[in-house]
Amino acid sequence: MNKPRKKGRDVNGIFLLDKSQGMSSNDIMQKVKRLFQANKAGHTGALDPLATGMLPICLGEATKFSQYLLDADKRYQVIAKLGERTDTSDADGQVVQEREVNVDLAKILTALQQFRGDIMQVPTMFSALKHQGKPLYEYARAGITVEREARPISIFELKFIDYQEPYLTLEVHCSKGTYIRTLVDDIGEVLGCGAHVTMLRRIGVADYPRDKMMTLEQLQQLVEQDDLDLLDQHLLPMDTAVIRLPQLVLTEEQTKAVGFGQRVKFVNAQRIQGQVRLISPNNLFLGVAIIDEHNIIRPQRMVVY
Repeated sequence: MNKPRKKGRDVNGIFLLDKSQGMSSNDIMQKVKRLFQANKAGHTGALDPLATGMLPICLGEATKFSQYLLDADKRYQVIAKLGERTDTSDADGQVVQEREVNVDLAKILTALQQFRGDIMQVPTMFSALKHQGKPLYEYARAGITVEREARPISIFELKFIDYQEPYLTLEVHCSKGTYIRTLVDDIGEVLGCGAHVTMLRRIGVADYPRDKMMTLEQLQQLVEQDDLDLLDQHLLPMDTAVIRLPQLVLTEEQTKAVGFGQRVKFVNAQRIQGQVRLISPNNLFLGVAIIDEHNIIRPQRMVVY
């Protein structure tokens, strides 16, 4: 029996897309997949159509590690318009409340202080969080409000950038699961005037360099040169998704064993425990494993070359 032919080529790596406004993250991911002629692709956490900026797209075997980037901290620049609250907490929604703006710099700085550190946030109804198998935004569009529990998030940094009434510009460094639209809405309520997002740009995911981002238009121009090797030079190595995990270099024998998915006992001189990224003796990234309390390497997500 003949094996089914793959639709694309085996290309492994992470492409740092500079997402433009208006497109959904999934649509743009499919375009990147086609341009790279990749057989597999996945993004690392959706950006709203209104939002622009860094969207790491995992190709091939790198999709096995997309969850690590989904869980990574993020950095955003956001412009909020004070005085108007919308049903989606951004400019794509309908204005549901207008109030007078009566704030100054001191009041803004005092308000921001409440949102730094570990806080609780009630997710917006216009989110992809599921309730009884359906995303919340489907209920919201049908005019149904679902009770949501507040979730713990961390705001590592909340920087005041500028205020030109009624527009407030901030920079936010936050944990996974943070809704910037909700943060802006909450800040607007503390200021007593309401607020919504008019511009949102993601400028950081984990430790990825901003200067490696490329727009879809730049990628299309590269594709027109009809040189796949040139295209692949713009992919970051797939282990960059797990670069914060401790590294464990294996012997040839251990490399062969974990390649078959076998558990391996080893002399744990470094006393490493928990998740590690595995590296072969010739510096090849093998995947992610867990080191348990008995010094056994338990393969978790392994790369197939």
